[in-house]
Amino acid sequence: MIKAFTVTILLLIFCGTIFSQVGGTYHLRDSLKNELVIAKNDTSRVLIMANLASAYNGFNSDTINLYGNKALELAQRIRFFRGEASALNALGGGFQLQGDYPKSLEYLYRALKIAEEKNYVFETAVCYSFIGNGYWFLGDYSKAVDFVKKSQNLFKAIINIYGVSEWMIFNSLVIGQSYLEYDLDSAYTYLLQHYDATLNNRFWHPVALYNLGDCLFRRGDRETSFNYVREGIVGAIENGDHLTEAEACATISGFFKTTQKPDSAIYYANKGLSAANSIRYGLGIYKNSKLLSEEYEQLDVKKALHYRKINDSVNESMYGAKKVQDLQKTLAEEQRRQQQIQNEQIERETRLKQYAFIAGLMIMLVIAFILYRNILHKKKANVLLQRQKEKIESTLAELKSTQAQLIQSEKMASLGELTAGIAHEIQNPLNFVNNFSEISTDLLQELKELRARGKGEREELVEDEILHDIEENQKMITRHGKRADAIVKGMLQHSQKNLGVKESTDINALIEEYLLLAYHGYRAKNPNFSAELKIELDPTLPMVNVIPQDIGRVLLNLYSNALWFVGEKFKSKGDFKSPLDLTSDQPLISLTTKNLTDHIEIRIHDNGPGIPQNISDKIFQPFFTTKPTGQGTGLGLSLAYDIIKAHGGRLKVVSQSGEGCEFIISLNI
Repeated sequence: MIKAFTVTILLLIFCGTIFSQVGGTYHLRDSLKNELVIAKNDTSRVLIMANLASAYNGFNSDTINLYGNKALELAQRIRFFRGEASALNALGGGFQLQGDYPKSLEYLYRALKIAEEKNYVFETAVCYSFIGNGYWFLGDYSKAVDFVKKSQNLFKAIINIYGVSEWMIFNSLVIGQSYLEYDLDSAYTYLLQHYDATLNNRFWHPVALYNLGDCLFRRGDRETSFNYVREGIVGAIENGDHLTEAEACATISGFFKTTQKPDSAIYYANKGLSAANSIRYGLGIYKNSKLLSEEYEQLDVKKALHYRKINDSVNESMYGAKKVQDLQKTLAEEQRRQQQIQNEQIERETRLKQYAFIAGLMIMLVIAFILYRNILHKKKANVLLQRQKEKIESTLAELKSTQAQLIQSEKMASLGELTAGIAHEIQNPLNFVNNFSEISTDLLQELKELRARGKGEREELVEDEILHDIEENQKMITRHGKRADAIVKGMLQHSQKNLGVKESTDINALIEEYLLLAYHGYRAKNPNFSAELKIELDPTLPMVNVIPQDIGRVLLNLYSNALWFVGEKFKSKGDFKSPLDLTSDQPLISLTTKNLTDHIEIRIHDNGPGIPQNISDKIFQPFFTTKPTGQGTGLGLSLAYDIIKAHGGRLKVVSQSGEGCEFIISLNI
């Protein structure tokens, strides 16, 4: 028994060395394999195989799965809980490498449940570290920081155990990487600490180099950042660390993309993709294939399509609908577990209170005579409290019933207003359709009567006039029928559910693309139209998490409105001038973007007739339009307002009659 316990402790010490230097890692694998051959009991074999799986993390997914699953199966068979937690941790870390984040969190939360229930401090800290790293992969950086800091606190409590310092180095890296996305100052602090701590660590130093280089690039120190990342790539290649090589190549490729050096960006992205493929590193394949597809868009469409297919395939495997469902299921199960723990804690506290109450009751029985009157008074107070409680509950039920009635009344009132608006808007074109249909019927009857006359009595000139009137009436019927159709389509579009998925989007590219699309579309219908397009884009604008199709719909609507109004205003002043001969009295559409730290701002300005002050607060209402009858449905701006609001942003208008109009879109970063 003493010998088995000693082996277990030694293997736990080995667990801390999985993040040691590369040469040491190779030696560790060989040592563990030798230990596995001579191991004399099952608990030792479980821990050795779990640590073998951990030692291959970042190098070989198949080997991780092989040793990890064997360790897990044996640990469960012999009911060795510490070994089961270690095996689950190793497998969870391996699934992160492969990009299977739902399964990774499933295994890690299973390990966490065992470690917390058995009070295994070291294994619990490892779970928190891996779970935090998993949330970093999923892009939930604040949650990643929370979990890793919990891991750090536990490791500080057992700082004297061998191998803990390596885990703390890893944790400082994850915290720094997470802060990179929303707090550069904190990121620089942690990544600098990680850099200093790895100066004599051959494995970790290349990792520290490329991450600190990434931070410096974002802070504006580009020359130093390039040197750091290049040095990190060289070190990763020497170590045979393909994971770090893939990440560092993606990082420097992004640098070259930002500095508009496509050849270098493509070169490093290819190296990174090759390294990621060699170990089936999902995120590395995703990042590098995305960079290659974007860089080849202007150079080679076939290659761009090839890498886009790779990127889409990896994206679906890591973030597809099935993965999202699995992730939601795992998180829901963990939430239920945490709720159960909380309920059990409440039950324990309740039992303690009950025990205290019983003890107090026994004391009260001993001194019953002294406290008799107080007990009676307490009973009376309890009865009064119960009555008050019942009265409050009754009042609360009445309030809820009243609230439900008020909500229903408000819904019916809103529905009535909407119905009235729809009826009013559709009634107008329907009246035209009905009136012209009746007139056409009368004219056809009159034409029949004329045609029924004898050949000498017919008046062909009158018949031609009647036919011309009927033709004009049909045109009016068609025109107003299409107008009613446009109103109905706008209503459907206004009410349709949003099924889009938010994604990180280059807002500058999106708004410029839709401006050119709207402009050329308007010119296709109005060949003589020309306007000056003044575009001022803030190059520091970050990527923003939005639904591109919905934001594009908003922009297209605002651009189309601006083009229509400037076109109508300047059409009355004569023919448009050539685009090379524009002056201040010609159509102008200006587009600007600004990075305002916590949000971005998009301004769309035109020098059209503007909007009168007395109606500017009505333009976002459904069916309200400033265009002439038949020119607009009054649903475009209402739809745009709802889309921006659904994104957590704001849409407002600044305008004065005769002085142009400016729409301002604000989106949170």
